[in-house]
Amino acid sequence: MNREFTREPPPPDLPKYLREPLEKQSPERLETVAAYAQELAEWKRQQRQEELERRRAEEEVDEEQLEDLEDREVSTDPADYEDVPTSGAYITVKTTKQTDQKEYRYYYWQWREGDSWKNEYIAPVNPQE
Repeated sequence: MNREFTREPPPPDLPKYLREPLEKQSPERLETVAAYAQELAEWKRQQRQEELERRRAEEEVDEEQLEDLEDREVSTDPADYEDVPTSGAYITVKTTKQTDQKEYRYYYWQWREGDSWKNEYIAPVNPQE
C-alpha cells in the first residue's frame, strides 16, 4: 500500500485519548499496532460468535415448544414479525415476573445486534383459557 500523501490523512472518529498517542508513533510502531488491532478485532468477533452459540444452545426452545406454538397458530417464522431478522434469531422463554403463586413466562424472539441483545414478544407460554 504505497500511496503518496501531500498532507496528513484525516483522523478516524476515535476518542482523543486514543488518537493523539497514535499520531506520535513511528510508522513501524503504527504497523505493529494495526496488525494487533486487526488480530484483536478478529478474536473479539470469534468470542462474540461463541457466546451467541452458547447462549442459543442454553436458551432456545425445543421442538415440543415449537409444536405447541404452531398448534396454537402462533407463527414461528421470523419473517412474520416486523423487527425480527430472518437469520440469527431464535425463540426463547423469558420469565418477566414471578410471585409466590405464579410465574409469568412468555415466548420471545431473541437475536444479537452488534454488542446488544434484542427481543420481540411472541406469546404467553401458558395462555389463559
